[in-house]
Amino acid sequence: MTLSDKKNDIHAKLMSYYPEVSEWCSPLLPGYIMIIAIVINIIMMIPTGVIVAVTNMTLILGVPIDILSSFILPGNPIGFLTLRAYTFSCQNLIINFLITFKFAHYMKIPPRITFSMLLVCPLLAGIVHYITAIHLLTHISNICTQKNLIWKCLSVEILYTSSIMWGAVGGAKTFGVGSMYALLLFGLPVGVVLPIISWVLWKKFPNIKWLALINFPIILAATINIPPAPAVEFTTWFLMGFIFNFILYRHAHEWWEKYAYVFSAAMSCGVAICGFVIFITLQGNGIEFPQWWGTGGPTRDGCPLEIANYSGFVLTNKEL
Repeated sequence: MTLSDKKNDIHAKLMSYYPEVSEWCSPLLPGYIMIIAIVINIIMMIPTGVIVAVTNMTLILGVPIDILSSFILPGNPIGFLTLRAYTFSCQNLIINFLITFKFAHYMKIPPRITFSMLLVCPLLAGIVHYITAIHLLTHISNICTQKNLIWKCLSVEILYTSSIMWGAVGGAKTFGVGSMYALLLFGLPVGVVLPIISWVLWKKFPNIKWLALINFPIILAATINIPPAPAVEFTTWFLMGFIFNFILYRHAHEWWEKYAYVFSAAMSCGVAICGFVIFITLQGNGIEFPQWWGTGGPTRDGCPLEIANYSGFVLTNKEL
């Protein structure tokens, strides 16, 4: 039923004077964009899978997708996010599926059980995530705003910024000639050349053992987490990596070989469980962590200028 069929509705009568939107305009993405998304996933899956298999780091090449989206969908932030979901998110799911099947292969778990769990777990996770999100948005005031810096939504803010930068404004205006961010594009050829240089040096000087340990995808991939990461995250990574992969690897190799990866998994699970317990027992009841010099600043990580803008100016709540 169209608006013109509602004879007794004054709103429909008034709106009927406007031309209706054609049905082919409803999709956010043209049909050929979906074909491009499938091709991108097929092409990116191989290098991404190789990096994950060699380094145990999931590196999804999102920037090339963002650049492509900004040119084929200019001025369309919703379409940009939709295409990103069909490319970036699908690549992540593909890699996670492969990791799960590889882990099940080593643990001798039947493939049908693994596949069934891959179907059931996303359904359960989706329900739990939705309920958790509704609970947090309902019971925590000013969540995901500058007025509540304890409950920040950095990943969501980064995704929103990307949709504006690449989708609404466009990559040509943001990184084009004459823009203040034009020099950042030189990072693309640098990222391509550095692995080639390290590989050539390794082939030319095979006697230098440490050249084989240089892996620029790992080194450069860590910078992806800089925008949403707290100030102490990278120092913690470096400290734990130095203790386990240098000190214990050299001086307690048998222990490292037997327990290092198990201990790593236990620490990851422990952090998740500890965060849940802290939220339920402490933060949920309004009990804040004691303040000392190591937890200063607005975000309680000892970095008072973390929320400053590019000029080093920190906005106050009144100015927000």
